[in-house]
This record gives sequence, C-alpha cells and structure tokens, in this order.
Amino acid sequence: MTRWVVQLRLADGATLEGLPGCAGCHLPGSVGGGDATWDVEAPQRPEPMTAGAQVLDAVALAPLRGARVAFTGPRIKRTLLLRVRPGTPLATRERFEAELAEMPRYITAIRGWALSRVDDAVAPSRWTHVWEQEYETVDGLRRDYMMHPYHWAGIDRWFDAEVPQSIVEPEVAHVFYAASGPVLP
Repeated sequence: MTRWVVQLRLADGATLEGLPGCAGCHLPGSVGGGDATWDVEAPQRPEPMTAGAQVLDAVALAPLRGARVAFTGPRIKRTLLLRVRPGTPLATRERFEAELAEMPRYITAIRGWALSRVDDAVAPSRWTHVWEQEYETVDGLRRDYMMHPYHWAGIDRWFDAEVPQSIVEPEVAHVFYAASGPVLP
C-alpha cells in the first residue's frame, strides 16, 4: 500500500464527500497546487470517484521520517511539494532532509509531521520531496512556523536562490486545508 498526496481540480459544485482517506479544499494563502488536496493510501494511482474532481498531480510517497504529538479535534494539514535541483550531491540532500526533520524540535506548533521522498518507481513526478505538517490552527502555520527564527535562519537558505547553499527549485506547491481529525500516520 502506498501513501499518496493528490492535487485535485474541482469543477463548480464538486464535493469531496465520499473520498477515502482525508481531503479538503485549499485555504487562502495556498499556492502552486490545485483546488484541494486528497491524502489517501492506495495500491495504485488513486482516481476520485466524485463527479467534478480531476487529478492534477498524484505523488507517491516514500517516507523518511515523521512523528505526531497526540491531540484531538480539527487541525490544519499543510503540504509542501518541492524539487531539489538535479545534480545535488547526496550528502547535501541528506543534510537538507535532516534539517527539515529537526524543525519540529524547535517549532512546537508543529503537532504532526512527515518528510518523504517521492517514489518515482511507483509514479514519476516533477517533485522530489513532500514535507507535511499538522497544526492546531492556521496561525500555527502562518505565524509560529513561517516566522520562526529556525525557519528563516536555518531552512530558508536551502530555498533562497540568492544564497549559495540553495538547492530547491523556485517552483513549489504550498497548500493547506482544514481537517476534522488526524491526517498523517
């Protein structure tokens, strides 16, 4: 069984009801994805059986690390789809992954997280990594995470094209939605 992050385009009046797993329409501030994200486990590329929902991108995940701080109730599920530049040395890529995985240690608003490489053997993708988190509120993502010094001083250098250590292509998908309960395993 493979975990998938699926970007959907929704026609007017389309609903996400009845989809297995968890799905939600993107909240304002999401960029680079479709109209909704569908998080699901399936043996092969999932296709929604919901009228008006079209798959834009289906990404198969090869999990690297993750954890969850138990809490109940609604949450915000955030997904960052990114691409490390071709030719990046493996040691550099692994250091980048390790630093991403350290973020929850410093940013306590991250209540659950998963870092995955994309499993191109299952489904080829333009992305190389998927960085997912769960937050209690949108402020946890927008303020506590995005404005945290560890994010700006440590992680941002991997993404900023003006910094020599930059290894991430500028095109990313940063999408988030409200979920009624846990999404990440």
